[in-house]
Amino acid sequence: MFSKILIANRGEIACRVIKTARRMGIATVAVYSDADARAPFVRMADEAVHIGPAQASESYLVADKIIAACKQTGAEAVHPGYGFLSERASFVEALAAENIAFIGPPADAIAAMGDKIESKKIAREAGVNVVPGFVGEIRDTDHAVEISDDIGYPVMMKASAGGGGKGMRLAYSEKDVREGFEATKREGLNSFGDDRVFIEKFIEDPRHIEIQILGDKHGNVLYLNERECSIQRRHQKVVEEAPSPFVTPKMRKAMGEQCVALSKAVGYHSAGTVELIVSGADETGESFYFLEMNTRLQVEHPVTEMITGVDLVEWMIRVAAGEKLAMTQDDVKIDGWAIENRVYAEDPYRGFLPSIGRLVHYQPPVEPWTDDGSENGRRGVDGIRVDDGVYEGGEVSIHYDPMIAKLVTWSETRDEAADLQIKALDAFRIEGLGHNVDFLSAIMQHPRFRSGELTTGFIAEEYPEGFEGAPADAQLTRVLAAVGGVIATADADRARRIDQQLDSDFYAPGDWSIRIGEREEGSTTHEVRLAEDAITVDGEPVVLEMEYTPGETMVDVTLFGEDSAEPEATYTLQLSPTRTGYAVTTRGATHQLRILQSRIAHLAGHMIEKEPPDLSKMLICPMPGLLVKLHVAEGDEVQPGQPLATVEAMKMENILRAEKEAVVSKINAGEGDSLAVDEIILELE
Repeated sequence: MFSKILIANRGEIACRVIKTARRMGIATVAVYSDADARAPFVRMADEAVHIGPAQASESYLVADKIIAACKQTGAEAVHPGYGFLSERASFVEALAAENIAFIGPPADAIAAMGDKIESKKIAREAGVNVVPGFVGEIRDTDHAVEISDDIGYPVMMKASAGGGGKGMRLAYSEKDVREGFEATKREGLNSFGDDRVFIEKFIEDPRHIEIQILGDKHGNVLYLNERECSIQRRHQKVVEEAPSPFVTPKMRKAMGEQCVALSKAVGYHSAGTVELIVSGADETGESFYFLEMNTRLQVEHPVTEMITGVDLVEWMIRVAAGEKLAMTQDDVKIDGWAIENRVYAEDPYRGFLPSIGRLVHYQPPVEPWTDDGSENGRRGVDGIRVDDGVYEGGEVSIHYDPMIAKLVTWSETRDEAADLQIKALDAFRIEGLGHNVDFLSAIMQHPRFRSGELTTGFIAEEYPEGFEGAPADAQLTRVLAAVGGVIATADADRARRIDQQLDSDFYAPGDWSIRIGEREEGSTTHEVRLAEDAITVDGEPVVLEMEYTPGETMVDVTLFGEDSAEPEATYTLQLSPTRTGYAVTTRGATHQLRILQSRIAHLAGHMIEKEPPDLSKMLICPMPGLLVKLHVAEGDEVQPGQPLATVEAMKMENILRAEKEAVVSKINAGEGDSLAVDEIILELE
C-alpha cells in the first residue's frame, strides 16, 4: 500500500479523497493555485504545494507541475479526482515514466473512451447498444446539415472530446444546426483543444441512466448498480439518485453486463461510469444506448456508496496498489435509497446564470461528512451528508466549477430520502451570492419528481418560463402568517423595553395584518391575532411550537392539528428583516411578509407602489463574462428571439436574445470586452 499520495485536484473532491486516505493511514499532499491558498483542502492535507496562478491552464492542468510536486514531497501515487487531468492519457503516461502510480484506469482505456467517436466504435464491437449517428469527420456546416437530415431530427451535436455539458447543442431543424454547429466546434476547441464534432439521433423522452463500474488489475470487473441522472439543465446534472425508479432487475442486469463487457474490452480497472440513454417510452427497458464512458470517479459517486456500502475512493486506491477486489457480483446489494443534489453558485431566478462572489454566510445543515470507515458514517448525520470544499468568507471564483456543495441523503425509501432533502435544504444557509437551494427544494417537492416520471427534459418542461420559486400551499401560507405575527409581537415586545421612550404605556400589540407577497397584485393578506394561549389566522386557530428571540435568522417551527398532539408538519424558516417586515425563506421560495398593526394597516392603501424600470429597453449582461460576439449594429431592427450578443462565462457561450421587436439605438460594449454583471451591453428603442 502507498504511504503518501498526491491529490491533483481541488475543492470538495480533494477533501473527499483526503478523508479516506487519512482513515487508511496514508499521508496526503495537496496542490493549490493562488485562488485556493486558504481553501479547506489545503489545510486538511498533510502537505501542500503551490503550483501557480488561479487559471487552471497555468496550474491544475499543467502535468509537469503535478509531477514536480510529487518529486518534491515523495508522493508515490496521484489521485486525479474528476475534471482537470483525470481523463488525460498523456498525464498517466507521464506519471508512469517517473515511476509514479496513477489512481485510476490505464492510459489505453482513457484514450479509447475519451474520444467519443472511437468509443462508439469500440462499444459496437463489444456488443453494446449504440445510438444511431454519424461518427466520421464532418467537413463543414453544410455537411452537418446533410448528416442531420439523413439521421432525422431532432439530433444532438457534441464535441468529440467534450464532457460536463460543454460542447453540446440540440437541433430540431436545419436552422438550429446552422446556428449551433460552429458554436459547438468553438466550445470544443476552447474547453478541450479539439474542435471535432459528431452528430447522433436525439432520443425523445430520454432518461439518463449510468452504471458504476469497478475493476481490478487481475481481470475482475463488477457493476455496482445504476444511478438515475435524468434531471439536468443544459446537459449538466442537477439531481442524481440510486437506484433508479425506472430500472427493473432485468434491465439492471442487461445494462450491467453490457457495461462490464465494454470495460473488459478496453482492459479497464479502477472506478468508472458508463453513461446510457434510455427511452422512457419503452417500459421493456430494451431501448438503452451507450452514450460515453467516464474513466474517472463521478461527482455523484456518494449515492452509489450509500446503497452498496462500497467506498469507491478506497477501492480506487487499493486497486492502484495492486489489490484484488474483495467482493463478487453476487455481493453487490441495494440497501435503501440515496439522492444527491448539487448546490451551485447560480441564480435560478435569473435564468440559472453563474453567480460568483464571496460566501458572506455559509452554514450547511449538518457538519461536513467525516469518514470513519463505517456504512453509517458514509451516510452522514441521520441520513444527511454534506460534501463541500468551501468556507464562510471564501470566494466562489470564475476560474472553476460553480459547485458549492453536494447534499446527499439516504433513507429506506425514495420519498423519505426526498423529504430529508427538503428538510436539509431549508436549513442550508448561503448568503453573498446567488444559489440554487430554492430550486432544488422545489424539485424535491414536485409531484412529477415524486412519481418518478423523469426525463432529461424535466426542467425545461416543468419550468418553461423560468423559476419563480416553489408555490406555497394553504397550510404553509397559514404557518407563514402565524409565524409573522409571533415574530412581530416578539420584536415589538423587545422594542418597548428600551429606556427613554416618550410613551411609558407602550405595549406589544398582538393584532397584525400580514400581506404575503412583494406587491399588491398576486399577494394575499391575512389577519393574525395573538392571545395568551392561542393564535388565530383569519379567525381560524393555528397551533405552533417555536422558539424565537429577536435577531435570530433561523427558526424551527412545528405545526400541530387543533386537537392532536402529533405534529402535522415541521418547517425550518430563514428570516431576513426588511423595511416593513421579513423575507422568509422555506420550502423552495422566499416569501415577502409586510407586517403592519391591524389598526393602521388600512392606511397602507394610500402608499404609492414604485413601478420597476422597463429593462426590456436594455440588453443587460446577466453575469460576469467576455463579450465574444455582437450580432447587431446600431440602427438594426430586431425581432423577438433574435440573437443580440454572445457572452462567454465559465467556458460556456450564452446567447442573449431580443425580448421584443425594437431598434438598436446605442451599443455600449465591444467584442472582446470583459463585462460585469448588470452592465448594459446595448440599448433599444
